[in-house]
This record gives sequence, C-alpha cells and structure tokens, in this order.
Amino acid sequence: MSRRNRRGPPRRASSAEPLHHRGVAQLTLETGLRRAVEREEFEVHYQPIVSALTGEVRGFEALVRWRHPERGLVAPADFIPAAEETGLINGIGRSVLRQACGEAHRWHPADPERPAPYVSVNLSAVQFLQRDLLAQIDEVLANSRLAPGRLCLEITESMLMEDPEAAARTLTALRERGVRLYIDDFGTGYSSLNYLHSFPFDSLKIDRTFTAKLGDGEEHRGIVQAVVAIARHLGMSVIAEGVENGEQLELLRRLGCENVQGYFFSRPLPAPEAERLVRRASVNLAG
Repeated sequence: MSRRNRRGPPRRASSAEPLHHRGVAQLTLETGLRRAVEREEFEVHYQPIVSALTGEVRGFEALVRWRHPERGLVAPADFIPAAEETGLINGIGRSVLRQACGEAHRWHPADPERPAPYVSVNLSAVQFLQRDLLAQIDEVLANSRLAPGRLCLEITESMLMEDPEAAARTLTALRERGVRLYIDDFGTGYSSLNYLHSFPFDSLKIDRTFTAKLGDGEEHRGIVQAVVAIARHLGMSVIAEGVENGEQLELLRRLGCENVQGYFFSRPLPAPEAERLVRRASVNLAG
C-alpha cells in the first residue's frame, strides 16, 4: 500500500470551519477592544476642514485610531462596528471627546487676530441615545477649558429619524450650551426635509459619495447644487467631504460650497502635526 493510501482519503473541510474561525476572530476582537478601552489605546488624528476659496484652516474633524500593541495603528472601519455592537463605543467615544477637546484647547494660531480652529467629533447612534450625554459634554468642556463654540458634534440623518422629538430636545440643549452641530453624510440617510428645519444645525456635510461623482455628469452636479441650496435655505453652511483632486475642488467652488475636506489637502494628522498646521493657518489648494 502506498503512503498516500495509508493516510486515507483527503480530509474535506467542514462547512462549519469558516463560521468557527469568524466566531473566534470576533471574540478576539471584542476581547482586544475591552482591553483597549481599559488601557486607553485609542488616539485621535485630525483632518483639516478648510475654506474652498482661500485654504484657511477652519477646523479639524477628529478621527479615532486604535494603537494596537501587536497590529500597530488600526483603522476605525476594522473595529467601530464591533464596538457599536458591544456597547464599547461609549467608552471609546468618551476617550475621543476628551482627547479632541483637550488638544483643541492648545491650538493657538500664530496670528492672534485669527480665530482658533474648532474640533468636530462624530457621535454614534449609541452615544447620542445615552441619558448622560449632556452631562458628559459639560464635564469634558469644563475639564478641557475649551470654549463650547469650538466644539462641533456631527450627527447622521438616520439618528434624527429614530425619535425626532427627543433628538430635537437634545440638539436644542446642546445649542443652548453654545456647542455647534453638523449633519454628517447628508443624502445617504432617509431624513425628511419636513423635519430638517426643526433641528438647530449650523452646517451640513455633503457625503463623499456625492463628491466622488461630481465629474460624472450634470446629474451628479445637480444633486450637490440642490444640497447647497437646501443648506442655504435653512441658514446652514456647507462642507464637502472626500475631496481628492483639483477638478472636484473647482466644481465645488462653482456650486457655492464654502468649505472642503479630503486627502487632496491633507490626510488625518497626528496631534503634533495638526498643531503645526494650526500655526501655519492654511493649506495649499493646489494639492
């Protein structure tokens, strides 16, 4: 008998094996996240939001990264969904808010006549529904000594539609504190325009999916133009996300978009680099 025959027929992989491996990977991820929250392994990078006309830095969006002890810097797409499912997003969100406000308090432009930039922090649906959200904001602002007007919270459309009346109360309370409010990823959710005028937002962010299609024809430019018109009608400014080239920037200018954000100007920066950019005050609009 040959060696091959003595070993028997090739083993077939069980259909349950991939599921088992996914389960183990998910458990490992969740365990790592719990440890990361305890050890404060999350750090914040900052992507500038700039004037579409002058390149002046108006603010920064705070973007979380996980400094994993073995894997290095982990992108949010690889851990945020698991954090939301497990409720760990609350601890991560508090850490991001503390870091972002503390860092923003240290931002001082070289020219004292220039206003210091704001910091914009995303809230997840889980965070937004926390009963002590307002108390958290109050505590962070007090401890960081950041002026409320220099903190902006980004809320997605879908979060508003779950309970519009409760959302309006929370947003109104935040605005009364002086905190600024943005609608994030506008156009990707399912909000009703009938509701938008009820919410006290300062600005509307055009989702990157619309920015990416600007060069694909009049239809896509028309969508962005309509969003800009809606924002103006509601008394909001506009920020376009995901700007990656000069053609997109020029089209956004023509459509009346005041502020832009994207890799064409800058990747998300570690805190020391963001502070240096604050001192420089502007980015190169030529990319």
